[in-house]
Amino acid sequence: MIRAGDVSLKEWRDIWAGGEAALDPACWEAVTRGAAAVERIVARGEPVYGVNTGFGKLSMVRIEAGDLTRLQRNIVLSHSVGVGEPASREATRLMMALKLASLAQGASGVRAPTLALLEAMLQRGVIPLVPAQGSVGASGDLAPLAHMAAAMIGVGEVYWQGERIPAGAGLARAGLAPAQLAAKEGLALLNGTQFSCAYALSGLFEIERVFQSALVTGALSTDAARGSDTPFDPRIHALRLHRGQIDVAASLRALMAGSAIRASHLTDDPRVQDPYCLRCQPQVMGACLDLMRQAARTLADEANGVTDNPLIVAEDDTALSGGNFHAEPVAFAADMLALAVCEIGSLAERRIAMLVDPALSGLPAFLTRHPGLNSGFMMAQVTAAALVSENKQRAYPASVDSIPTSANQEDHVSMAAHGARRLIPMARNAANVVAIEALAAAQACDFHAPLASSPVLEAARARIRAASPHLEEDRYFHADLAAAERLVISGELAQGPDWPSLEDRRGG
Repeated sequence: MIRAGDVSLKEWRDIWAGGEAALDPACWEAVTRGAAAVERIVARGEPVYGVNTGFGKLSMVRIEAGDLTRLQRNIVLSHSVGVGEPASREATRLMMALKLASLAQGASGVRAPTLALLEAMLQRGVIPLVPAQGSVGASGDLAPLAHMAAAMIGVGEVYWQGERIPAGAGLARAGLAPAQLAAKEGLALLNGTQFSCAYALSGLFEIERVFQSALVTGALSTDAARGSDTPFDPRIHALRLHRGQIDVAASLRALMAGSAIRASHLTDDPRVQDPYCLRCQPQVMGACLDLMRQAARTLADEANGVTDNPLIVAEDDTALSGGNFHAEPVAFAADMLALAVCEIGSLAERRIAMLVDPALSGLPAFLTRHPGLNSGFMMAQVTAAALVSENKQRAYPASVDSIPTSANQEDHVSMAAHGARRLIPMARNAANVVAIEALAAAQACDFHAPLASSPVLEAARARIRAASPHLEEDRYFHADLAAAERLVISGELAQGPDWPSLEDRRGG
């Protein structure tokens, strides 16, 4: 249920995963009041940006009363200039739901029938085809949202039951009629950060699964290398205070509890300290978790806010011109998530490198019994290194870039859209690194038989082994990597434990 200004992060996650997106009926009163206020504002004849004026640099041009509805249609058509590959249907669907939540607060002056059409498109599976490139993150995600609005008036293309068809045909097949936009409505549909926010949330949800899987593989690698769980002792982390670090250490302790491998070298182990990739997991992964939680808080606020311009105050029929469309908060959140997912993959790759090096792990070279004749995990580690470097290159902050637009009227922009769009490819890169670690750690633990790891880690290892048998001799390994990636992306590898929640500390 989409409640105006009050949707939890969990509910956004459910919508992203394909759950129902329906408006709370309580919203309609505020929507009606806002639309009525627009009518009264128009009747006064005073200049109001985007209602009876042009847009951007053309805001000084007054529009005659007889052209106000044409103005709203024109803004949709003129701003539908996106290029590149279509946005994912999951992100587009989430964008539509975010736009619903914003408009439902009544501060945009959109009429109930227009809002009801957007809701019905979501519920009946009419998903606009939205080219993913063309937004600079201010004044809102104009081009992507214009393609959404174009579909609502029967222009452009939509996805309908897996088929890509003209928007008018898609609406007709779903039993819907195109919208006839009234004053302010075209601008209200276009103005806002919903495209950037949808992609940032999608990235957050994918990165969350990779993070959880990386805790599992990190713990399994620790056992595989006969590492110590002393660095996860709660007394260490209580002295440093960071919430993420404390929570990650607790998760790692729970994952390794009851490990026979760990018990086998509790005494008489000549090693005093493990490499950082094992020992510093709480510090690195905890810092990533703190960034993810901060980003989650920002995105939860953004998702529940109103990012239109101008905003309508129905109580006194006022139109307030401001800058809520500027997506700087989303850009910063996306940059934080990019840093976090980059480090998750980087730390996992270091553990893979450790496991395949007999000088560090004490295991057979490249985790194969017959190195030389077999290369084992040699090239899998190279692939992981390549993916980590790709993510490093993509982690450069988007928010520090800006370029003037609209003849310098819109002279500072956030670049939130492409900052958010890079997150899913980065998450997939990190997922593949973690998948390779899962295979390597499971292989390494095989050499410790008959000793077993903890019950939780053995359950995870069983899922890995169901996807990829022990590598006794070299084989075509691509299929194994793909199967392991599916375990990470789906969240199946991380089944079982209660993970640290992103909703902690106002996360939702």
